[in-house]
Amino acid sequence: MTSTPATCDSPDHWLIARRDPETGIESLRAHFSGHAYDPHDHDDMLIGYTEQGVQRFQCHRLLHTSVPGRAILIEPGALHDGHAPEAAGFTYAMLYLPQAWVERAARRLDLPGLRGVEAAFGQTLVDDRALVETIRQACAAIYCDDGRLARDQALDRLLLQLGAQLREPPAPAGLAAPPAIARVRDLLHEQMDGNLGLDELADAAGIDRFRLTRLFQRAFGSSPHAYLVRLRLRAARRLLASGRTPAQVAAEVGFADQSHLGRWFRRAYRITPAAYRRMCTNVPD
Repeated sequence: MTSTPATCDSPDHWLIARRDPETGIESLRAHFSGHAYDPHDHDDMLIGYTEQGVQRFQCHRLLHTSVPGRAILIEPGALHDGHAPEAAGFTYAMLYLPQAWVERAARRLDLPGLRGVEAAFGQTLVDDRALVETIRQACAAIYCDDGRLARDQALDRLLLQLGAQLREPPAPAGLAAPPAIARVRDLLHEQMDGNLGLDELADAAGIDRFRLTRLFQRAFGSSPHAYLVRLRLRAARRLLASGRTPAQVAAEVGFADQSHLGRWFRRAYRITPAAYRRMCTNVPD
């Protein structure tokens, strides 16, 4: 089992994360007061719970408030942030389940609804203490390195319970981005490591810059620049987990330099790129 030590901004902010090398599942436990995370998303499925305090976050363009006893279910790619509305802050635990692992496990357990990114939960917050306990046991199995058998049984129980939380994914009609805005999104994906300007995006869309920004925000919940940063950060996590150095990753995904990557990465994930790489690979800096 690989791990990273707690990162402390102050006594009111700490984070401990571990990664299971066989499954790629990450287990995180953290405490924050005030601001916790800038808006960001993940390639992984996020399953967690609030241990202590009040945890508030935006997800699916709605404001959610979690307290102890509530499970947190967030699909891959769902934009979310986090903060503590009360002075005492909040403590929470979270599992990051890679999509590829979820698909394999769902096939083995005959849970078709969990396969692929189309998996959608009926609720972001679920008042279900049995589910919270199942998540807690799965987190502990990963975090405490209880062995493969304990890990496998805890994760199977978790996936079986998650299957009951799924809903049919929303129909694409009425939700799809207009073709002009979809072209801009595709261009951002294709040239993630480039230095695109707003005029180039407007030319691709065939509309003026101000309308482009307004329509993109409406379709994807963020500005084109914020969307691009999210793309780069998700790619950075994948590359760091594969062993690339922060300097290499910054160049590959389009950040100006290593410090630029570090600032954005820490704002989104509250851990440095070097610490995340070390957690995933056990390779020293």
